[in-house]
Amino acid sequence: MVSNKLFPFAPHYLNRSGLRLHYLDEGTGSPVVCVHGNPTWSFFYRDVVYALKATHRIVVPDHLGCGRSDKPDDSHYAYRLKSRIDDLEALIDHLFPGQPVSLVVHDWGGMIGLGWAVRHPQRVSKLVVLNTAAFHQLPGKKIPWQLWMVRDTFLGPLLVRGLNGFVRGLVTSCSVRALPPEVKAGYLEPYGTWHDRLAVLRFVQDIPLRPGDPSYQTVSDIDANLSKLISVPMMIVWGEKDFVFDLDFLAEWRRRFPRAAVHSFPDAAHLLLEDAGNKIIPLIAGHLGGVP
Repeated sequence: MVSNKLFPFAPHYLNRSGLRLHYLDEGTGSPVVCVHGNPTWSFFYRDVVYALKATHRIVVPDHLGCGRSDKPDDSHYAYRLKSRIDDLEALIDHLFPGQPVSLVVHDWGGMIGLGWAVRHPQRVSKLVVLNTAAFHQLPGKKIPWQLWMVRDTFLGPLLVRGLNGFVRGLVTSCSVRALPPEVKAGYLEPYGTWHDRLAVLRFVQDIPLRPGDPSYQTVSDIDANLSKLISVPMMIVWGEKDFVFDLDFLAEWRRRFPRAAVHSFPDAAHLLLEDAGNKIIPLIAGHLGGVP
């Protein structure tokens, strides 16, 4: 089990057609929703919660199949991007009906969080973007071979669900500094069995690369409507050593949102909050209007 010292937060659950969606709900003040990617979970944002709960109400959901949420099979849940956006919408409407909300997004959380945001641009107070995308794969750019192998070959289920290679790769290869054993254990905790790793595999298999892929149109809709958020105060924070969301993605964010504040860290990789959280979290707090 992950240490209570690292992750002492009380559990909360939203019922989604009989499935329990787990989320953190800490602090009081203006609402901030932090959206994780794959194969992380709310544990990724633990230090953000610590820092901001004195000044904000911080909500951090675990996507279904991830973290401490239920882990249904394919017959009970559609593991597609639209489902993820619908889940986030249901949670925000449940907790903050009609209220403005700030978003912090990372990895797949960018597509999910911005997918909600373009549906409700008038309700987005501020945005913090951490190594992610909310647009189609950049022209001429291929996905990394590791993702291709999981997405498009028969080895995917064996590597991800059998050997837990995707989560183990996260904790060994996605940060510049070696993660302490207790932090590694925290990321690994929810994904202990073949059954527990279905969502991890489905996230990769749902990466839309061409028309006809199940989530391609969903991404097209987000991509086409990102400009609705141009007036929202945005801060982009980037780990430069991310081998998936590399500097080309950062350049695309800059192109689309030229007024965004940008902070780029050459000493950080995909798990940028692990590598440079002591520098990044004060920036997030400042942008959102709180002091850690």
